[in-house]
Amino acid sequence: MIDEELVRCRPCGYVMKASELGDVCPACGLPRNVFEPYRERVSPNRLFLLNLDIHPIAIHLSQTLVAFTPVLIVFHWLFPEFQATVVHSVINFSIVMLPLSLIASFVSGLIDGITRFKTLRTPMLSSKIIYSSLALVISFVQLMFFKPSEYNWLTLLISLAVFGCAVKLGLIGKHLIDVILPGTYVPRKKKKPSAPAAAPKPKNVIDEEPTEN
Repeated sequence: MIDEELVRCRPCGYVMKASELGDVCPACGLPRNVFEPYRERVSPNRLFLLNLDIHPIAIHLSQTLVAFTPVLIVFHWLFPEFQATVVHSVINFSIVMLPLSLIASFVSGLIDGITRFKTLRTPMLSSKIIYSSLALVISFVQLMFFKPSEYNWLTLLISLAVFGCAVKLGLIGKHLIDVILPGTYVPRKKKKPSAPAAAPKPKNVIDEEPTEN
């Protein structure tokens, strides 16, 4: 099987198959002459796993549940008679299912991080793990104190705390969407400092021969 030739748009970085390139870049609209040949340096197995988009799908599900809870609680307080049965059902479902969706997001995030960067110890990934863990713990606390169809200020504050963690995770994650560590990273060895060179002798100094007594 012959690998498909790839090209990349120099201005915006969009990568596509050369056979599918038209008159303009599909992403930024610049003419096709801005494209250059491109060689993918990430293994097919890693690309296949990342292209499944398991983590983004799990994230979208959990973010939907996170946003629904505080918004619908406030909406119900303002309009208690409007579709009360439906609103109660959605809030109850969101609070019950949120911990499970966060677990799916957490696990898929670990897999995504290892696949992209081959480590989870980078500063940004460490921050994501901390905020994800915090959101997961708060969601279980919310579930413990939750009473179906009864929403007080504590329920709202806890849901807002989870929402804050989700916003922070989104701000961090948007910088990592298209970042992939290619190949295998080999750290450079530190060079040993070389010994200082001997200072040249002045031209007017003559070495003296040792004299015998």
